[in-house]
Amino acid sequence: MPEIRLQNITKRFGKSVAVDNLSLVIRDREFVTLLGPSGCGKTTTLRMIAGLETPTDGEIYIDDTCVFSAEHGIDISPDKRNVGFLFQNYALWPHMTVYKNISFGLENLKWEHARITARVDELLSMLRISELRDRYPAELSGGQQQRVAIARTLATGPKILFMDEPLSNLDAKLRMDMRAELKRLHVETDSTFVYVTHDQLEAMTLSTKICLLQEGVLQQFAPPLETYHNPSNYFVADFVGSPNINMLEVTGENVNLDEVRLTSNGLRFLFVPTSSSITVQEGQEFLLGIRPEDIVISPEGNIEGSIYSTLPSGMETIVKIQTENHLLTSVVFGGVDFSMGEAVRIGFKSEHNVLFDRKSERNLATGKLL
Repeated sequence: MPEIRLQNITKRFGKSVAVDNLSLVIRDREFVTLLGPSGCGKTTTLRMIAGLETPTDGEIYIDDTCVFSAEHGIDISPDKRNVGFLFQNYALWPHMTVYKNISFGLENLKWEHARITARVDELLSMLRISELRDRYPAELSGGQQQRVAIARTLATGPKILFMDEPLSNLDAKLRMDMRAELKRLHVETDSTFVYVTHDQLEAMTLSTKICLLQEGVLQQFAPPLETYHNPSNYFVADFVGSPNINMLEVTGENVNLDEVRLTSNGLRFLFVPTSSSITVQEGQEFLLGIRPEDIVISPEGNIEGSIYSTLPSGMETIVKIQTENHLLTSVVFGGVDFSMGEAVRIGFKSEHNVLFDRKSERNLATGKLL
């Protein structure tokens, strides 16, 4: 079964470097999301694996077969890489019915008619669009067109499916529905999915692993919850998570081997590392990351504050809390609301608070706050 290996892949457009020395392994049957802001190189990376873009340097292997090597002059064409590609705009033939759109590629491959019919019926059933068999694309909703495009891509049975922001044209409800369908489809097709998005919620909910890029450089390649709770650096912590992580500039000093005293404009914390021990020089500068859901509004909290703003949505309420010198974001779950200016106390409940080096911005340790 196919495993995708990228070894020191670089792509330059003139003097601009789109992807810089990228190495990673996408294992068989994984759902890997290439995530990052616009212009970070995620679509370029996807197109290079598919054979639609030629790397400047490096090597690409699919199922132990070298499909590209700059050094040895190898560049296997996309149609020989046994991959499927799902585009953002669906690219359905407007003059063909749903059935013909799905069967078109199989007819070009000279499949027998009975085999084509059986395969199309199988895909229509899998994507739950059997009743749309004789309709034309103009008669379909965006979500229905997306399902037809997926069925057409899966028709030839590719073991690797590439998707470049396939849900970006759908409304919020349809996007949620299609996320669930894609996750179910990943299991049912027994395929490897490689997915491009700038939406970190999509990446978190769909992926088995997230490949997070910034300016063409790999920042972290890990499962979603590891990326969320143990980000490799400040960029990863700030990019992944909604609402954004609270980030405080702090100075530290060792209290003992297991505890670090942190101070920040009147706030004082005792940081107890749980991931690894750290040695701190007195007055050393750090960044302290605290997820909004880990800030608890409670009478037992040891920090005083007041409600700056509140955004209830029914399932949760996003609250901004003004302390003496900081504006912190908290998430309160359930149908709870607060009054503007209301006095509150806050505390901290998690062991996933992250301490970053101020200069390098790399993760030094995760831990709990006392």
